[in-house]
Amino acid sequence: MTTQALYLCRSEDLLDSGLAVPFEVRFAGQTNAAFAVRYQGQAHAYLNRCSHVPMEMDYQPNRFFDLTGHWLMCATHGATYAPQTGRCLMGPCRGGLEKIELSESNGMVYWHTSSKIQPAI
Repeated sequence: MTTQALYLCRSEDLLDSGLAVPFEVRFAGQTNAAFAVRYQGQAHAYLNRCSHVPMEMDYQPNRFFDLTGHWLMCATHGATYAPQTGRCLMGPCRGGLEKIELSESNGMVYWHTSSKIQPAI
């Protein structure tokens, strides 16, 4: 399968431990919310769905970081995830977050399709 790089946002739109940039993808045959954040200078993206119970995680629109700015946290049950990998660190969760590959070039952030994650229709 050929992957595509799709424009997501300007690099400056993602601030370290700041607000996420939301977008939609097609995963498991359904349209799903996804989000991109920046942590320690690196951009990361995931499906917006907790591994404990598949529901959106942000506690306010586009807010995923806990108060320390070091962990992604599910607002419903408090599961915390490493922003670099999506791995569950503590709380009720099964595995980790579904990662979406990103790249940056010339001040722009792109997300990459895969066999599991496609553009929303």
